[in-house]
Amino acid sequence: MKDADRKVGVINLGCARNLVDAERLLGHLKDKGHVIVDADLAQTVIVNTCSFIEDARKESVDTILDALELKKQGKIKKVIVAGCLSQRYGKDLALEFPEVDAFIGIQALDRQANPSMVNLTPKHFSYVKICESCFNACSFCAIPQIKGRFISRTIESVIQEVKEKDKEGVKEINIIGQDITAYGLDIYHEKSLPKLLKAMIRSMKNIEWIRLLYAFPSHLTDELLELMALEPKICKYIDIPLQHISDHILFEQNRNITAQQTRELIQKIRRIIPGVFLRTAFIVGLPGETNEDFEQLRGFIRDFRFERVGVFTYSREEGTPAALMPQQVPAKVRSQRRDILMQDQQAISREIQQSFVGRTLKVLIEGQEDSKDKKNSGYNTYVGRSEFDAPDVDGVVYVHSNKALSVGDFVEVKITDAYEYDLVGSCFINA
Repeated sequence: MKDADRKVGVINLGCARNLVDAERLLGHLKDKGHVIVDADLAQTVIVNTCSFIEDARKESVDTILDALELKKQGKIKKVIVAGCLSQRYGKDLALEFPEVDAFIGIQALDRQANPSMVNLTPKHFSYVKICESCFNACSFCAIPQIKGRFISRTIESVIQEVKEKDKEGVKEINIIGQDITAYGLDIYHEKSLPKLLKAMIRSMKNIEWIRLLYAFPSHLTDELLELMALEPKICKYIDIPLQHISDHILFEQNRNITAQQTRELIQKIRRIIPGVFLRTAFIVGLPGETNEDFEQLRGFIRDFRFERVGVFTYSREEGTPAALMPQQVPAKVRSQRRDILMQDQQAISREIQQSFVGRTLKVLIEGQEDSKDKKNSGYNTYVGRSEFDAPDVDGVVYVHSNKALSVGDFVEVKITDAYEYDLVGSCFINA
């Protein structure tokens, strides 16, 4: 087979967990002798799909159709569909899209192995998946049906991967999984994330930031919070989806936590980790959500002033308990409630961002901005992130510097201006 016929590229959809799956899939194909290229240069295009909610499924189907059109035009030779959508609806998809050359489900996470991977992130940061699926049975979520039983990687396999990334010059590790706070329950019979983090830190030389994404509220431990407070390499940032605050809705969501416990948890996190940034997510429009439930949520967001918030409309997922609930909330009402909360949060975010003006932050440089006024201004403009900004989902810091900076550099930036989600600052070095 000619090299041109072995050129494979991937179009990855969905979250960072999907991205890691795509990296593993490409690593396997590379080991088999395929040449990994950008999707627009490939002869075989893999569409790595997501089916978490209706919008994700629509995006996946639209992308499959686009790839099949390229195949019809002769611009590519093969289309392969992989990931969650293929895992969940493979037989139906095969009937609907006979032109697709193959359907591949999700890859099982190996406890022990550290598989070959092709990096799809910039060289300065990376995602490390430590577990797959979850123990939780939230009424609105189909992930356990798609992913199967919860599984953790061994500490040894994670450390091996981290050491390799450290040698490659990665500066930031983002720990991911559906519920990283349950890590180890299946193989070590205890919540082992603190133990893993301590082992990671001992193994690192170049990595300066570890970020924790996707923590389940009822699995957070004091041991983890105290480690975050004391360890400078762990970002003072945690992604902890709360989903709601009404006791009525929390019960219907099967979240195994009450409104009072939620409030006490947030207060404890902020007490143990001063200055912590909390990213959370809420779902509006679960069947039976009343105006009173919604107003409770609105008041909660106003009172607790979360630094980062995402709001999602409920998606009726086949096979979930919530899909069978009465009193389905109309789509128009769901959208209106989401928009109201995001408008409220925009004002909160603006005020929080303004509090940074005059402060100096450590910023990881990610790229350079084109500036038409560069010749006259005497500085270059770069884009970076602080420890309070996760890749792709949060804002950025625009950095003016009279010194050339490189991707992956850490610099001290004095913040001079702020917007709803982004910051502006200066890093002027005396000649």
